[in-house]
Amino acid sequence: MEQQTHLAGTVRPGGRTARVRAAVLEATQDELVEHGFHGLAMDQVAARAGVGKTTVYRRWGGPAGLVVDLMTELADQSAGHADTGSIETDLLANAYGVLNAVNDPRLGATFQAVIAAGTCDEEAAEALRRFYGRRIEEWAKVVDLAVARGELPEGTDGAEVIRAVSGPLYYRLVVTREPVDEAVAEAAARRVLAAARAGAFRPVTP
Repeated sequence: MEQQTHLAGTVRPGGRTARVRAAVLEATQDELVEHGFHGLAMDQVAARAGVGKTTVYRRWGGPAGLVVDLMTELADQSAGHADTGSIETDLLANAYGVLNAVNDPRLGATFQAVIAAGTCDEEAAEALRRFYGRRIEEWAKVVDLAVARGELPEGTDGAEVIRAVSGPLYYRLVVTREPVDEAVAEAAARRVLAAARAGAFRPVTP
């Protein structure tokens, strides 16, 4: 059974406490977009959210706690996987979803800030792992459905398929700083589909 523990700021109460959390997370995202992780100041977040700084320090502890909770919220808000009845259109939907996210001025800037932070802050890196772990788990279901329909070989690793679709997009976004457009997204999905159909994502036999 999963251990029932929570990082600071991740408990989800209702009423006024929920409103405070929503305001603080919105302010956290604003500050990330404008100043990046290393410019994320607790006092500024509190002032922007209209919340006492003592409350923010008590509930979230520090910038990393804010980022962990923000990424949890973004994962919760994310849409579920596509289910078009075809693995081709499902993978295209995944690629276009990643494309829209990374090109969104607010969401894309948030991802870039947290990805940059994750290179030197373990709590930020863990927040990223949790966020993308949940998204990959959700979208891997389209591969399982495709295997059940006979569109892909038995044993195809759904998580690896989904990682392979988004990998080229994030490489351009973060590493080479190249534009990420529909052509890039579509090409990634179609190449991965061809590889998956050929059995490239089945377990490698020694």
